Amino acid sequence: MSSTAADVVRLLTVRGETVAVAESLTGGMVAATLTAVPGASKAFRGSVTAYATELKRELLGVDGELLAARGAVDAQVAAQMAAGVRTALGADWGIATTGVAGPDPQDGQPVGTVFVAVDGPFRAEQGCADGGKVEALRLNGDRAEIRMESVQSVLALLLRELASEQTGNERAQDTERNGGF
Repeated sequence: MSSTAADVVRLLTVRGETVAVAESLTGGMVAATLTAVPGASKAFRGSVTAYATELKRELLGVDGELLAARGAVDAQVAAQMAAGVRTALGADWGIATTGVAGPDPQDGQPVGTVFVAVDGPFRAEQGCADGGKVEALRLNGDRAEIRMESVQSVLALLLRELASEQTGNERAQDTERNGGF
């Protein structure tokens, strides 16, 4: 079990929030990593593994013109996947992975090109969506290593967003629930 995944589930549970996952190159590994955490059912809504490009459009609402122009391995596609799964599965947070694990390039992108994204709840005090963050990664290694690093990267991105949003009161409640740590 990933300690990052455990931290994500813990923070979501403390906040009373949920997450949904949209995956391409990771093929369900993000969902499997999250659901390996005991108590994940309190925070995990579900996932869509949209491996085929047309499923990104049909199931997640990714813009067809964007997919035709740039292909599935793109920062905007990742952002739209995260937003789409969040909406489709009724979650507070949506996260997404898309990229090239290899062995061959795809959509003009070299092996190791990965985009991970998070889409989160609206924060009125900021006047903008909290989510919509995308990270572009250039990963080395074989197919399995690229996929595993993609899983860890998207969970780390979500964890950073959750941790940066946590209020002082939520931190106090979390500390109390976890024995003062």
